[in-house]
Amino acid sequence: MLIRVRRLAARPVVLWAAFLATHLWLGYVGLTHPNLPFGDVTNVYLPWVQQSLDGFRLGIDGPWVYPILAFLPMLASMVLGPGLYGIGWMIMVTIANAAIFAFLITRSRPGTADGELRLTAAWWWLAFLLLLGPVSVGRIDIFTVDLVIAGLLVIRNRPAVAGVLLGLATWVKVWPAALIAAGIIAMRRRLRVAVGAVITLVGVAAGALAFGAGMNAFSFVSEQTGRGMQVESPASSLWMWLAFAGDHSRVYYDHEILTFQVTGPGSALAAKLMTPLLVVAVAAILVLAFFVVRSGAASTVVLPPLALALVTALIVFNKVGSPQFMVWLSAPIILGIVTQGRRFFVPAITAFVMAGLTQIIYPIAYDEVLGLDPLMLTVLTLRNLLTVCLLVLAVMMLWQSRKTSREVVEDAGGLFRSTFRGTVAGR
Repeated sequence: MLIRVRRLAARPVVLWAAFLATHLWLGYVGLTHPNLPFGDVTNVYLPWVQQSLDGFRLGIDGPWVYPILAFLPMLASMVLGPGLYGIGWMIMVTIANAAIFAFLITRSRPGTADGELRLTAAWWWLAFLLLLGPVSVGRIDIFTVDLVIAGLLVIRNRPAVAGVLLGLATWVKVWPAALIAAGIIAMRRRLRVAVGAVITLVGVAAGALAFGAGMNAFSFVSEQTGRGMQVESPASSLWMWLAFAGDHSRVYYDHEILTFQVTGPGSALAAKLMTPLLVVAVAAILVLAFFVVRSGAASTVVLPPLALALVTALIVFNKVGSPQFMVWLSAPIILGIVTQGRRFFVPAITAFVMAGLTQIIYPIAYDEVLGLDPLMLTVLTLRNLLTVCLLVLAVMMLWQSRKTSREVVEDAGGLFRSTFRGTVAGR
């Protein structure tokens, strides 16, 4: 019976039917749920596009909160016109995700361990998107995730291409820059990763300057500095509970940033400290990875936990706690499943739980979160604690990577050993 199920799950028609059903469901819920999961798409992205088409180009003629390439998928979503912008957005997301999904399953060789791992990663991704809900595809972040997944999957054989893809992703949202650093530290052909990334980063900047952007091309850096503590961020859990207790803390809506934040004793100081703490955490992880690589660990063993540790640190130490940040986790976990199999079982399951809890938080019960319902505050706190636990787990896995490649393969175990030997031997 199990063999039949596995054979059925490996059939392309079943895989693509599941892919389309997943995206149809996410699009439907995103456009119809009363809490407006696609609110950023229809109420923020669309006016930005219309403003730019009317002559005031965001990021060029004036400052903008996002890097310049984030405008491209927003503009492309006008394919059906402004009245159907949400559907146009979903079409663009589906096309981008389909390219990554196809890369996973078409390179899967039936009957091989490599094929099993790629199919597992493909099914895991669909389940993760469903658990996270419509916000997983209703923000610009999904396009960065697609680029990062592609970059991480090709980095071993095409390091320069990976650098280009990660550089492009960084010009959509900033967080993939940490994975450029990860690739440079972990990979043997690190110079090619660096050259591909630098050429891309400089090339996009030069293009923006040629269009007359000036310093507006880099305004996304300064636009984020004035933010307070967003209600969903891990560090904000303290003030959410203080607000529930009535201890001089409260939730409020920031009309400039267009998000709900929390304020209370010490929250302003915490907001100022979070960015330096984030920088320190990322730097510490990169230094740890440097010494692990120097110990002789294979790049294919180091890179997945290093990428996961960096991405999770960017969430844990972020004063912004947007629910779509959880979709970032899919990139390093897909890489981990494809290259390390069962070693990434616990992170993959933990991410499932975090995704499900996040969908409960937003959009299902967001009103209750803002209303400081104690049950929902418990759910929010649990999700944030799991994020911290995942960071600790990823750092532990990174440290354990200093063991010999053979020992790590034995830890992965069973079905996936042959694949692991192949990837390590290819180091």
